[in-house]
Amino acid sequence: MNLTATAQAIILLTSYFGKQDKDAAKPLTNAEWARFAMWLRDSKLSPADLLDNNKNELLSQWRDPKNKVTQERIEALLKRGHSMALALEKWSRSGLWVITRADKDSYPKRLLHKLGNQAPPVLYGCGDKELLKAGGVAVVGSRNAAQTDLTYAEQVGVKAASSGLGTVSGGARGVDEASMLGAMNAGGAVIGVLADSLLKASTSAKYRSGLMNSNVVLVSPFNPEAGFNRFNAMDRNKYIYCLADTSVVVHSGTKGGTWEGALQNLKKGWIPTWVKQTKDPLAGNAAIVAAGANWCSGNIAELDVQSLLVSSTNLSASNQNELFGQPQADLFSPLIDVPEVDIKQSLTSEEDSESELTVVKVVSEDADSSQSPEATPKVVSKESFFELFVQYLQIAASEAVSEAELVESLGLHKSQVKAWLGVAVEQGLIRKQTRPVRYQWIS
Repeated sequence: MNLTATAQAIILLTSYFGKQDKDAAKPLTNAEWARFAMWLRDSKLSPADLLDNNKNELLSQWRDPKNKVTQERIEALLKRGHSMALALEKWSRSGLWVITRADKDSYPKRLLHKLGNQAPPVLYGCGDKELLKAGGVAVVGSRNAAQTDLTYAEQVGVKAASSGLGTVSGGARGVDEASMLGAMNAGGAVIGVLADSLLKASTSAKYRSGLMNSNVVLVSPFNPEAGFNRFNAMDRNKYIYCLADTSVVVHSGTKGGTWEGALQNLKKGWIPTWVKQTKDPLAGNAAIVAAGANWCSGNIAELDVQSLLVSSTNLSASNQNELFGQPQADLFSPLIDVPEVDIKQSLTSEEDSESELTVVKVVSEDADSSQSPEATPKVVSKESFFELFVQYLQIAASEAVSEAELVESLGLHKSQVKAWLGVAVEQGLIRKQTRPVRYQWIS
């Protein structure tokens, strides 16, 4: 891989190389990298400057407002050159490539435009990088969907291909895989955004013909050798939506990755959300429509994929509402003009979560939907932060999860997570298991 010095520095600071020693410095998260990169830019420095011998002097001026990205941590990450070289050589032999946000010609501008500083600093992939610009229809759904839904998903991919549209999905078994294979076999452009096992997928017979014919690209913001992690699986959902022009939810439960991703897309307004009509009483499809999405025909013969490309500005007024149909501002909407971040990445410090009062702009529940955005600021108590933690917990702890996993995924201080878990147990929201200690949401 012919990587620039800037790209090498970004990879060293943000990527894992093989199994991580528990005492080793952890690579920077997206939010941490965003803070550090902005400091570099404001200091008129390039990441490549950190590879010089005078990096200690350069870093002496760095102060992380969250006190998590220390100079010692940066220096330790930059010393992993040998590990990086071995990993890159291994991945390159398997046909993988690496691009960073410094690669202006190949990094997807869609991610930069829609996610801003939260766009992943590094992307790993295989196949034709140009396909990342294709856009098209994001097809998402359950892993254990019925055969009728799998056939529908496959035909959406076929119809997208025949209309000259790409198909974007997550590569998981079920709806994702069916739509991608349908589009691939029909000769359409396919973008698979994987949450795990990219290295294994790159050599799988499943996508071999598409990779050889240059109509399939597999990409992941996570280590190519990483195994399944449900936090990563939920986190990658936003990349699926942001690389597409419109989306179809084939089948969703009332919790899990498909559900969470669809609601996040509605909230952020990245692309239009269409939902397949279904008679399944246990499906969450109707609830997603109630949250602001639009129905599309459950009869694949009647589905016109071109009609799904309607601009979000032309959708019904209900699509502009928040999760419960009321036009409210995001709890974390800033009072100054800075990029918006999602809930998980907003809860990033003990100081924020323990602050007594936070002033945010909200619209009262009985306010008219045409009310001016210049609403009177209201005071929200710190209990609101706990409520957001509980909302996240309902998804993250659908299966038993450890305290350490929650600390790592949320970026909160261990003592804060421990305290909130204790409250959630007392309130009967979650069940504490022992040997080992884990927590699970009580349905």
